Amino acid sequence: MKNLFDLSGKTALITGGGGLLGKKHAEAIIEYGGKAILGDNNIEKAKIVVNELNNKYDNNNCIAEFLDITDIDSINEVSNKYDLFDILINNAAKNPKVVKGDSQKWFSANNRYETMSKEYWDEGLEVILTGNFLVTQVIINKMLNPIHKTNKKGGVILNIASDLGVIAPDQRIYKKNQDETFEEQDVKPIFYSASKWAVIGMTKYLATYFAGQNIRVNSLSPGGVYDNHPADFVENISNLIPMGRMANVDEYKGAIVFLCSDASTYMTGHNLIIDGGRTIW
Repeated sequence: MKNLFDLSGKTALITGGGGLLGKKHAEAIIEYGGKAILGDNNIEKAKIVVNELNNKYDNNNCIAEFLDITDIDSINEVSNKYDLFDILINNAAKNPKVVKGDSQKWFSANNRYETMSKEYWDEGLEVILTGNFLVTQVIINKMLNPIHKTNKKGGVILNIASDLGVIAPDQRIYKKNQDETFEEQDVKPIFYSASKWAVIGMTKYLATYFAGQNIRVNSLSPGGVYDNHPADFVENISNLIPMGRMANVDEYKGAIVFLCSDASTYMTGHNLIIDGGRTIW
């Protein structure tokens, strides 16, 4: 019987591959037989992840590439190195978040809507939305026009969105203490939600646009992943989640394999939400 989850012979480009979830996406691809290309503008960080994974799996199925997703020349340089990409995981994002292990440090005061600069807004959209557009455009053209005629036309695009692309952030969870007023506290910035909502919209657009070209496009909306966050923040966000906790770092790997493999061949244009139930409350 065919293993529907088998990714043997498949090559996946993962943007933001040196990050927390980028590494886990790569693990999921490699564990089911595929090759993972980790594209990241922090190439040293990506190389560390690649060394860890190649040692862990005792193979060379993970490769690091410098990739600036806001620079079309950088994208083309990576694309031109490989004959074919079967899978693209758009994982890179600008995501201001609680600093792990320190409840006093958080993200920039520029996050507040009332005082956010246009430059900061543009920067957020450029990485999350424009970067997604540019990388996807290059890779889809490669999927549509394989270099070798023996390669089958088509592929899989997986956009990493967010539960905050489905619901608005509850800004109360970012208060450092009960005495801090809303005007004093920091917040999740609007560009993050706006971009992630747009990524889901882009997913649906491209899914219909390329439905007849053997290209499937889906998105995954994860909830918050525990990464040694301050205890007060963990308690605040856990109270919003029916399962009562943040996600463990490994809990999205199954979804990655499902969405990138033949196990989901009749699925396109879907946003898969995995958030411990937060968005249903």
